[in-house]
Amino acid sequence: MNYELLGKTGLRVSPLALGTMTFGTDWGWGASEDTARALFNTYLDGGGNFIDTADVYTNGTSEQFIGKFMHERNARDHVVLATKYSFNAAPGDPNAGGNGRKNLLRALEGSLRRLQTDYIDLYWVHAWDTVTPVEEVMHTLNAAVESGKIRYIGLSDCPAWYVARAQTIAELRGWERLAGLQLEYNLVERSIEHEFVPLALELGLGICVWSPLASGLLTGKYTRDNLRDGRLKAVQGSGNPSFDRITAKPRNWEIVSALNDIAKETGRPAAQIALNWIATRPGVSAILLGATKLEQLKANLQVLDFALPAELSARLEEVSRPELVTPYMFYGPEMQAMQTGGAVVSHEPLWLRAS
Repeated sequence: MNYELLGKTGLRVSPLALGTMTFGTDWGWGASEDTARALFNTYLDGGGNFIDTADVYTNGTSEQFIGKFMHERNARDHVVLATKYSFNAAPGDPNAGGNGRKNLLRALEGSLRRLQTDYIDLYWVHAWDTVTPVEEVMHTLNAAVESGKIRYIGLSDCPAWYVARAQTIAELRGWERLAGLQLEYNLVERSIEHEFVPLALELGLGICVWSPLASGLLTGKYTRDNLRDGRLKAVQGSGNPSFDRITAKPRNWEIVSALNDIAKETGRPAAQIALNWIATRPGVSAILLGATKLEQLKANLQVLDFALPAELSARLEEVSRPELVTPYMFYGPEMQAMQTGGAVVSHEPLWLRAS
């Protein structure tokens, strides 16, 4: 496996990361310990080095499994270990969640304990809590880096303006800069192309993609009338908008249909086509592969072994293209020509590089 630098850092990560939200069966679906161990070992044996988890995944079981598996293989120094904090660990206690200093330090110590390690390679803010000042978050993360408990930092599921402010403050104050962004990105959810992809290219952030298969929608096993067993079936009605909206949009099933047609033409699984397409988009450093079965992971580890023909890639681009809402409609070639008077500029705008 080839490796990518994460943003403007010297950290080398596998472009195929192992997402471990499926490690443990505490949520009613997922992988048992033995299956999770096989997934972990198969991923490392295939050359992967980037493991992603979070303190809340399967109520902490995911981190416990990873700590145990790394210890069994003596693999801690080899693994680039990423985990996250933000969500509440003790209902009723308002300071056991959110992004403030108290919870950040509490969550970090808990993750270190479960993971059986004294440092985290990449620590993510799991989601914007809408209230904690960005200065508090960045100052606390910087102190944790200086203490040696964290090597690199990143933001997940935060507004673009917040990310830009965080990175600018870090640069101006000499604090640790953000290394990456973790965001949802797939054929049915491409809205990060409006703002986040140009932002990442401009500010030197590596994008790590979660849900590149849209919670399984893009695996080819689901139809509009039959969600079958699996994660999509299990999470229906959960109240989590990241799941509920996936099957609610008729347009998404048009994308699934086009993807399945291309899979038949190429003789490759739909999941491999979808993963290959998103992994090669501008700004993407890594995509997170989640699996509950060993054969799923083995197949998905092959997604960079082929190049999707340009005409097939263009078909997927067209059927899945996000709506060009305001103000982004003003940044395309036609409107830019109105600013340049039709003259050809000598550089390619970030907007075009990201499209």
